[in-house]
Amino acid sequence: MPKYSIVVPVHNEQENVTDLYDRLKAVMETSGQSFEIVLVDDGSSDKTFYLLREIAAVDSRVIVVRLRRNFGQTSALAAGFDHARGEYIIAMDGDLQHDPADIPLFLEKINEGYDIVSGWRSRRVDNFWLRRLPSRCANWLMAKLSGVDIHDFGTTFKAYRREILEQVPLYGELHRFIPALASWHGATICEVPIRNVNRERGTSHYGISRTFRVFFDLITIRFLLRYLSRPLHFFGTLGMMSILAGSGVTVWLLVEKFLRNAGIMATHGPLMICAAVLLLAGFNMLAVGLLGEMQVRHYHQPARRAPYSVERVLRTQSEEQGVPE
Repeated sequence: MPKYSIVVPVHNEQENVTDLYDRLKAVMETSGQSFEIVLVDDGSSDKTFYLLREIAAVDSRVIVVRLRRNFGQTSALAAGFDHARGEYIIAMDGDLQHDPADIPLFLEKINEGYDIVSGWRSRRVDNFWLRRLPSRCANWLMAKLSGVDIHDFGTTFKAYRREILEQVPLYGELHRFIPALASWHGATICEVPIRNVNRERGTSHYGISRTFRVFFDLITIRFLLRYLSRPLHFFGTLGMMSILAGSGVTVWLLVEKFLRNAGIMATHGPLMICAAVLLLAGFNMLAVGLLGEMQVRHYHQPARRAPYSVERVLRTQSEEQGVPE
């Protein structure tokens, strides 16, 4: 079994994959440790897979995982993690904006005993208004909401201890929140500064819309970190507040009706409807919390379904799996 696995998701990177492989191989061979390179083709429509297949045919240390369509970066990373066999796993982008020459920095820290080593693009070179400013705001908010004090959640360039990844399910856009999710399990985390260079070849797949999706994921992360094992504390609190408010309004309406002989329907009709809605909403929130508590009982034995579909896996030419072309 290799000591290190380098997991790289790629999508339409035919201009970069050969150079990426050459540079990864050169860096890892100098480490003197066993390694493998797991390249995940996330539904590329160009010649990326054919180049990857040629690489895997000449180097048995290369594993190629081809997904049936473009599932997104998180799912591609999940596929790579599932097929990686190394004791330590390093994830990075395939567009060469992550410099393979920085990998020894991660290996040094992971060998010091850290569970996660996160890259920090301390000097970014991309557009300030479209990339740097939104990223800075998002990273600050992520750090505050998650309680994990790192500067750069957005970069894929990270090193993990295998057992930590096995405890963190990946779906949606959660790959950037792995440190936050792993912190719930007590993982130790540190940062290393990495180089950030402009893409030399190919087209970027990221845009400003990606930043907005991150904020929705932040709500999910905040909830998972605080209420994953006690959902009734969240839904029950909201439910009881709603019930108490509805009960208070109801009591006041009853006092108006029986002690002051006020016409409730004529005078306070909308308020009576509001009280009924508050009571019903409160009981519904309590019911949702109880259902959540029942689901928690199955949390430690989840039926984990992979968020991707693999067409084939190439480890060597003789080990090709899947449907032939």
